[in-house]
Amino acid sequence: MKKCPCGSGNSYANCCEPLLKGEKKAATAEELMRSRYSAYVNNEVDYLIDTVHPKKRKDHDAEGIRAWSEKSEWHSLEILNTSMGGQEDVEGEVEFVARYSEKGNRHNHHELAYFKKKDDTWFFMDGQPPESKPFVHEAPKVGRNEPCPCGSGKKFKKCCIA
Repeated sequence: MKKCPCGSGNSYANCCEPLLKGEKKAATAEELMRSRYSAYVNNEVDYLIDTVHPKKRKDHDAEGIRAWSEKSEWHSLEILNTSMGGQEDVEGEVEFVARYSEKGNRHNHHELAYFKKKDDTWFFMDGQPPESKPFVHEAPKVGRNEPCPCGSGKKFKKCCIA
């Protein structure tokens, strides 16, 4: 049993393959996202273009997609979050990280992808890098001249900050 590259844990034959072959439609935005990742892994450029919303297809270069798909070694897909995109919805968002290597260098493609349903079919609309969230310290800030929080009795600047 060949595992599906989308990371669902299911077999390829029971997961993304029927979508890529046109035997079934994606029921959710996340299912379409997973099948599009599998299409990159399998260099199914026609599927990638066909699953882009018709209003957005002119913005997609099939040869550029083919080149990226072929020259990359695809490692994994991680779905971080989904918002709407269910069977009854008409819009949805999927935040994901696709891990791949190109010319021996590992990369993480982190994206917030937008999907829209038209005539009962899900389509990819657009993708953007997610907004970075500010780091919030959980502990109060320790000044350089205050006692070190490790309990050594030394000043912070002479202990753990060094």
